[in-house]
Amino acid sequence: MTARQLRELAEALLVAVLLAGFARTFLVQPFRIPSVSMAPALLAGDHVIVNRFVFAPSLYAWERRWLPLREPARGDVAVFRYPRDPRKPFVKRVLGVAGERVELRRGALSVGGKVVDERAYARRTDPRGYPASSRRDPFYMRRHSYGPDTVPAASLFVLGDNRELSADSRYWGYVPRRFVLGRALVVYWSLQPASAPARPRWERIGRLAR
Repeated sequence: MTARQLRELAEALLVAVLLAGFARTFLVQPFRIPSVSMAPALLAGDHVIVNRFVFAPSLYAWERRWLPLREPARGDVAVFRYPRDPRKPFVKRVLGVAGERVELRRGALSVGGKVVDERAYARRTDPRGYPASSRRDPFYMRRHSYGPDTVPAASLFVLGDNRELSADSRYWGYVPRRFVLGRALVVYWSLQPASAPARPRWERIGRLAR
């Protein structure tokens, strides 16, 4: 290989690295699901691609008109910084946005006074719905009962799909909008964490996070 070819190869590799770094920082980012809080949509050991661009802030109206930018909406599976420790990334489903009135009664979610049909994603392993006064333990009081409360400005109300095994807005409050990192898109790799050695779950690769 000549010196010119080596130089061109080095330049091509440098451009590829820069583009990959740009994409990782501003467009997409990998994220590993650490717990069962989003089952069955996302399982512990799933690795997902996160779209960092879709929820990016915009300064001008033309950006929102011509670029695929938007605000988080009900049903989005969002990755965000944990409000109590921003160093930790969390993943939950957005179920209430700023200004909406949210309420849980015996496990049924209402937004704006209307019951939300969650059969497509929510999992409840405990069929009983506890009223707020049935137990003194705050965990059980909040597990099936919350609010009614209005989501503050520039904030989101989020819940895990696996309702009995999720730490979410019921316990630690709302997510500031500025903490949102992106929207989970698709599972690109998955390992069964309980097996030794870890077994790939080929059937989960390519599953959309929805």
